[in-house]
Amino acid sequence: MNSLRGTLTALVTPFRNGELDVAALEALVQRQLEAGVDGLVPCGTTGESPTLSEAEHREVVSRVVRLAGGRVSVVAGSGTNCTARTVALARLNAECGADALLVVAPYYNRPSQEGLFRHFAAVAAATDRPIVLYNIPGRCGVEISLETIKRLHDAHRNIVAVKHATGSVAAAADLVAACDITVLSGDDPLTLPLMSLGAVGVISVVSNLAPRSVKRLTDAALRGDFAAARAEHGVLHALAKALLSLDTNPVPIKAALAVRGWCTDEVRLPLCGLSEENRRKLVVLLGQSALD
Repeated sequence: MNSLRGTLTALVTPFRNGELDVAALEALVQRQLEAGVDGLVPCGTTGESPTLSEAEHREVVSRVVRLAGGRVSVVAGSGTNCTARTVALARLNAECGADALLVVAPYYNRPSQEGLFRHFAAVAAATDRPIVLYNIPGRCGVEISLETIKRLHDAHRNIVAVKHATGSVAAAADLVAACDITVLSGDDPLTLPLMSLGAVGVISVVSNLAPRSVKRLTDAALRGDFAAARAEHGVLHALAKALLSLDTNPVPIKAALAVRGWCTDEVRLPLCGLSEENRRKLVVLLGQSALD
């Protein structure tokens, strides 16, 4: 497997008239590969994984794996709020050829830290694939504590990384200092500060739209050229922030991709399309951004 570092794109799942838009998905993946991204993350929450059927999930992951052709890592979304279902998805993704698995904390259930440990431990025991823990308390209602992350990393050799999306730079600094687990930003506006503290890349939403810009940022940070990384951060920041604040992700990024003509802005209920007021704001930002 290619290493879990640099720019990994949290792929949207394009829809058209309620169905998977396979042509748009393949074009999106090809655009990412041509831009030189380091990894692809299908069927995460940006990919609306809770709304995908098992057949759709298998189709998306299998196609992304085939198109990637071993050139970049494919980290398939495997997380649900049911441990048995998460284990089944982890095995399905492995069958489809995914290199690694992204496993979000169980949402709504709000398990204790012991419950979180047992959940992730069960997934780790069920697969030999590397696992990226996804820590996003704002959407899950529970945070994976530093102590639980450390305990999981110590107990299971295939729990290798954390997608850190707590919104706290201080928490990321504490994690890097306390544990040798790989840390990836899960929040585009905070990629630069997290990488300055020791994170090694990002699982990015905005790279659906601007993969080369995000790749330049992470490459610069990895080689220690933080002046160049700050320059790319300046180009990306306003739009990256808007994509996570104008509405619930992935509504804004799909609207932005639709403005480019790369896919429809269709999302599945309970999500719905961007309001006209916010769409106008997004169009203005897109016009002002020097992205590629």
